[in-house]
Amino acid sequence: VPRNYDPALHPFEVAREYTRALNATKLERVFAKPFLSSLDGHRDGVNCMAKHPKSLSTVLSGACDGEVKIWNLTKRQCIRTIQAHEGFVRGMCARFCGTSFFTVGDDKTVKQWKMESPEYGEEEEPIHTILGKTVYTGIDHHWKEPVFATCGHQVDIWDEQRTSPKCSLTWGFDSISSVKFNPIETYLLGSCASDRNIVLYDMRKSTPLKKVILNMRTNTLCWNPMEAFIFTAANEDYNLYTFDMRFLESPVMVHMDHVSAVLDVDYSPTGKEFVSASFDKSIRIFPVEKGRSREVYHTKRMQHVITVKWTSDNKYILCGSDEMNIRLWKANASEKLGVLAPREKAAMNYNQKLKEKFQFHPQIRRIAQHRHLPKSIYCQIKEQRIMREARRRKELNRRKHSKPGSVPFVPERKKHIVAVVK
Repeated sequence: VPRNYDPALHPFEVAREYTRALNATKLERVFAKPFLSSLDGHRDGVNCMAKHPKSLSTVLSGACDGEVKIWNLTKRQCIRTIQAHEGFVRGMCARFCGTSFFTVGDDKTVKQWKMESPEYGEEEEPIHTILGKTVYTGIDHHWKEPVFATCGHQVDIWDEQRTSPKCSLTWGFDSISSVKFNPIETYLLGSCASDRNIVLYDMRKSTPLKKVILNMRTNTLCWNPMEAFIFTAANEDYNLYTFDMRFLESPVMVHMDHVSAVLDVDYSPTGKEFVSASFDKSIRIFPVEKGRSREVYHTKRMQHVITVKWTSDNKYILCGSDEMNIRLWKANASEKLGVLAPREKAAMNYNQKLKEKFQFHPQIRRIAQHRHLPKSIYCQIKEQRIMREARRRKELNRRKHSKPGSVPFVPERKKHIVAVVK
């Protein structure tokens, strides 16, 4: 269609586009139905989850009664159940080729299991069992080699063929809650200890590199799958901190919105966003470069969310919580599932661009940002806003009545860092 782009012939172009953007934003909120289904079958709280590296429809979960279940997400049912450990399943990870997976538990063992179900008449037995000296609290597998790391009293690096660790890494004397391999620079590891440290190790040097000490304990961390140096840490002080491992003196970004301890974090495969699970019975999705969440998911029945995973096709989020359920959510709340007609696709892209163009208009912004929250979270947010305001006022008064320069301005990013040790 030949079109004359002379602005004089299209006098109300912006007004028309604004109306369209407003309608698109309203419709987005109307269609925001993120909850897809819940996978029930566990008889105790879900403590950890792992993704299958090769199959999108397979996910593994471990519970507090030592049971491991393998789920098929397309059928939304459990394929297989293993009684893996006595006591909690503390951590689990799949091997990079997807043929087997590892679990660690409170019974001081590391077990390797086949991913396929046993043949008819075969026993459900682990391939290998390693008996350790202390309780292991977490495990992660190398992304390319037959090497895995466990943490507990210290960080141990194991070869799959041997029953004793290749090397043990320690720095300080405290229990380590989680350990993660870097997906890009695969010889780097990060770990979180309960003495408020985040420690980075290099597998080739078999020594710790450096550590950063925060005001409160970090529960777990997750590496950005697209940027080698970036990782995000989930902290007890309700915040998440995104660090660049080269400059640990201050975080790149402080992500605030939760109203209770953040227990788990996982990146989307694009590296643009991450999802966090919290003790406040909700999960939130944060863009990496923004301090506030773009989305919050909760249901009436969902209790403290302990573990969360973003699926490898960037479409869904899985979260496991205290009340024995695994829930499946859409990563984009108002996305239409199923096949889209070309016209639908075009209209969707056009609406997306309109929403981006007008995103800062007060009306559109108000509609796009509004979320219904459970009363408990709403009241806590209000309370914390009052507390923050009071602290700010106190600091201003201190500065006003002190000698000039004696009360320094501390930026938000520096407030939570105690020290960096190299």
